[in-house]
Amino acid sequence: MSEFISDLGDQSKRRVLWTVLALNVAIAAGFFVTGAFGDSSALIANGLDNSSDAIVYAISLLALSRPPAWKRAAARFSGVMLLVFAIGVLIDVGRRYLTGSEPIGGTMMVMALVAAAVNLQSLVLLKRLRGADVNLRAAKTFSFNDFIANGGILIGGGLVMWTGQNWPDLVVGLGVAGIAIYGGIDILRDAHCEAEKAKES
Repeated sequence: MSEFISDLGDQSKRRVLWTVLALNVAIAAGFFVTGAFGDSSALIANGLDNSSDAIVYAISLLALSRPPAWKRAAARFSGVMLLVFAIGVLIDVGRRYLTGSEPIGGTMMVMALVAAAVNLQSLVLLKRLRGADVNLRAAKTFSFNDFIANGGILIGGGLVMWTGQNWPDLVVGLGVAGIAIYGGIDILRDAHCEAEKAKES
């Protein structure tokens, strides 16, 4: 009976992860298109972020039926992915600072609102899951970080329109990188704590 209940739980988690995966793929494509059109580092940064999220959600799906050690390894990979993504964003911000850019504030704001709605839906779906393991907690961290970053893009877009300069877009790009670094370290710390608990038991 307990195995049947566990199977039902895994099926529910799998459905949620597939939904969140599809949402992240769609929103990443939207970020890339609008980022290229709007010449925005912040939008490109979030496109990369959602792409890495989609990869991690796919890994989370594979980890559902795996043993705890495999799940911890998948969570560590998630954390490392976030840190790698942050480095990529920092490089892009530096390039745009040196070569210049002309972000379109209105495009940034519209895309931020659409993405915020999608990421909020993802976060609501993930929070409904009970008994979340280290890997699913990492997935929640990703969605929460995305939602916060969308707020930054909204503010940055407004400042771009107000000032007519590109620095708000670059600042938001840096902020997204900072959020990614914090989230990556938090996920790696969580995975490490789980590993230590496993050793003690």
